[in-house]
Amino acid sequence: MERRKFLRNTGKVVGGIALGASAMSAKPADKFYELDSIPGELPRRRIISSGETVTTVGFPGNALRHYDQKETNDGVRWAVDQGINLFDVAPAYGKDGECEIKLGNALQEVDRDKIFLACKTGKRDKNAALKELETSLKRLKTDHFDLYQLHHLRTISEVEEAFGPNGCMEVILKAKKEGKIRHIGFSAHTSLAAMAAMNEFKFDTVMFPINFIEHFSFAFGQAVLEKAQNQGVSVLCIKSTSGGGWPKDTPRSDRKWWYQVTNEKKQLNMAVRFALSQPNVISVVPASFIPHFQATVETAKNYTPITKAEMEELHVLARERISLFLPQQEKGLMSYNVNDLYPGEQMG
Repeated sequence: MERRKFLRNTGKVVGGIALGASAMSAKPADKFYELDSIPGELPRRRIISSGETVTTVGFPGNALRHYDQKETNDGVRWAVDQGINLFDVAPAYGKDGECEIKLGNALQEVDRDKIFLACKTGKRDKNAALKELETSLKRLKTDHFDLYQLHHLRTISEVEEAFGPNGCMEVILKAKKEGKIRHIGFSAHTSLAAMAAMNEFKFDTVMFPINFIEHFSFAFGQAVLEKAQNQGVSVLCIKSTSGGGWPKDTPRSDRKWWYQVTNEKKQLNMAVRFALSQPNVISVVPASFIPHFQATVETAKNYTPITKAEMEELHVLARERISLFLPQQEKGLMSYNVNDLYPGEQMG
């Protein structure tokens, strides 16, 4: 089978504490932000380990739980027309892999060479991870993933299981040798798990929440960014467009997600630029709604580094918002499962 093409059938697959405004960088390092951008077009940044480029906004595959196949096709087509090449998805998104299935169908008319397809595994043991990898390849109708990630690491024990005997990393490393995976990464919602994983292995990418509310609440993400910078690892941001947790007894508005989504234009612009201004950050994957993704793309097209004055403005705004992660930090629950906190919600 020829490499770098989508499969046209579903047969056998061959070959995934608040700080001052100066605490975070206001200008990305030249090492990774070295691509000239054309005004009005979405910039790209290089993955440090390989030099390959991805757009500064990625398509949130988790959004597809909200849309039918036609709406999915339209959203993907719009993304490709904007030059988006990073598409992120996972088998845990939606019921019975629905987001993978919808995205796989929508990408059939797209040139595989133009797509940087990222997928994940939530399995920690070898046998389950192998089955999940093969299932994801079939659903997405491809013979390889450009990035394959350990999904939603929370605890040190999960990291130890993944890297231990018969752990999922055995499958991932073997799959890379076979050409089924090109880059290796992970996503995490706790600093504890992220730091533990980075101590075990030098990943190509780290996917982690980088958000101004979390930063000004208790410097959440700073240690991970610093370690990524020291290791030369690229960072993919999640939760960058979060507007914080929902106030108690407050009805959820237009988009009923497990956190508020930043929609106001100026705030969205600053939130995205805050994340993209941090060291080693190469892309943000916004909240899981296609219109919100489209708004994020538009604001990122004319990116400029966040200014000191804007950092101070975000600091004030953060005081009015509810941190998603600080309550667990204060309770010592560094290994919490967000789905236990927000029953029925599937976080990205």
